[in-house]
Amino acid sequence: MSASESTTPSFASLAAEAEKKNQETSALSTSANAEPVAAEKKEETKSIFGAPAEKKEEKKEGEGEDEAPESPEVHFEPVIKLDAVEVKTNEEQEEVVFKMRAKLFRFDKENNEWKERGTGDVRFLKHKENNKVRLVMRRDKTLKVCANHYITEEIKLTPNIGSDRSWVYTVTADVSEGEATAETLAIRFANADNANLFKDEFTKAQDANKK
Repeated sequence: MSASESTTPSFASLAAEAEKKNQETSALSTSANAEPVAAEKKEETKSIFGAPAEKKEEKKEGEGEDEAPESPEVHFEPVIKLDAVEVKTNEEQEEVVFKMRAKLFRFDKENNEWKERGTGDVRFLKHKENNKVRLVMRRDKTLKVCANHYITEEIKLTPNIGSDRSWVYTVTADVSEGEATAETLAIRFANADNANLFKDEFTKAQDANKK
């Protein structure tokens, strides 16, 4: 075999090489054609698995249906009905003829000192039938009685030492604590004018009770 024959490829090798190229071309063609199919399958897969997504959305919307609706305003009638009770003050048959704000003190004989009884309105109450006038004073807020006695003619108002706006007097029957007791009281006002006005009205009440 000559050198030219050794470099020239044989027909069999050329045929084999052509067959190889045909196979590669066929493989490329197959691969190219497979992409749309894969894309198609992917689209189909998306379509197939898209349905549950819609169901999930529907379920999400349906969750609100399980929520309880707003309750209407509920009103319950009381099991036991309590009737209004009228509180009597024993002043229903009296009218106020004088009222002024003051502070009241009581003299404690055992300890030999003045003790405050309360601050509030001191009032003169005139009975509508017998026209008798009594002095009634209640503490602020609690309305507890701290003075309750008739304004009798034997009571004498004495100026308190060192003050022109307070009076000291002794009463034989003060019933503010329930039982009639003798008390020495001191009543103090905002100013001297109020104290003098109190004394004038006190004297008028004494005169009215003489009748």
